[in-house]
Amino acid sequence: MIREEARKVLLCFCLLLPAFTAHAAGVREVVVPADPLGPEIAARLWTPCSAPPGPIVVESEAGPLTIQAVEDCVVAGGNLPLIVVSHGMFGDVFSHHDTAAFLADAGFAVVTLNHSLDSVHSIRNKSADDISSFLVRPVDIERTITFLLGRSQTSVEIDPRRIGFFGFSRGGYTGLVLAGAVPDFSAPPFPCPEEFLMCRQIRDNDIPEHGSGHEPRIRAFAIADPVSFFPDESSLRNAKAPIQLWSSEHGGMGVEPGNVASVAKSLPSPPEFHRPANSGHFSFLFPCPEEVAAAAPFLCTDPPGFDRADFHRKFNAQVLEFFSRNLPAQGAIAPAAATAGGDSGR
Repeated sequence: MIREEARKVLLCFCLLLPAFTAHAAGVREVVVPADPLGPEIAARLWTPCSAPPGPIVVESEAGPLTIQAVEDCVVAGGNLPLIVVSHGMFGDVFSHHDTAAFLADAGFAVVTLNHSLDSVHSIRNKSADDISSFLVRPVDIERTITFLLGRSQTSVEIDPRRIGFFGFSRGGYTGLVLAGAVPDFSAPPFPCPEEFLMCRQIRDNDIPEHGSGHEPRIRAFAIADPVSFFPDESSLRNAKAPIQLWSSEHGGMGVEPGNVASVAKSLPSPPEFHRPANSGHFSFLFPCPEEVAAAAPFLCTDPPGFDRADFHRKFNAQVLEFFSRNLPAQGAIAPAAATAGGDSGR
């Protein structure tokens, strides 16, 4: 159940929406070219579209998936705020397609990308087991932003002053680094057996040289169930941008609810914190239609009694409200901030 404070914020937000309203999300393929910093990055760009949506069958991490969008739609509007989406381990450009489409329908440009070392498309390389798969994630995001702000082939006008970030699991880790946090790999937050390359690298302090990862062009962060290599306040003291932090109640895949709560307490400014009742780690992935649930039950099964589709209706609305409040159009009056520490769904 959404808290009363959040209800008031959402009502204010709806009253402040501009007259322009899109009818669908347009989606197009984008390729960030290889450069000295890394290989080619496959991405999708979601934008406001005035045409009605239709079904599009795509290949996702969970197999064939039908999404509702318009391919290569003429972009409705200009000077758009941009949200960059970072998936979890072995995710892909469609792992959060419902959130991307929801934000695009509300007037945002949204880019989802396949991370260069640990998307579902790099499984055959077994690169996700290398600590480098964590280190290059912020670089992937930085390169994608630079490409979209330059004279790319997308012909989408983006406001460089209004860039936000959404990340899940490893993508949540990525967001904290981009916000200015400094990871400490000496004490992994999950059991780390010796047979994994990453664990041997951590044991031997064999961590490749890497930059800070801080990306000041990003002004606001929505982060869900992050993998946390941030054990204390010192590792998070430079993460000062507005953060909406989501924790599942039951955790999973190396993410413990206690570690996410510790991140919330250690940030220099209290985040807008949510812990949906009875949620699991994969509850933040898109709601699975029957055919996807049958093909990938591991990704699609939630704790008994948890309704992922109903949760995502509320979740997407709260993510939209957070970005609209923290990335306001020039001259816009933002609604009052939601109360930090709220537990949506409780």
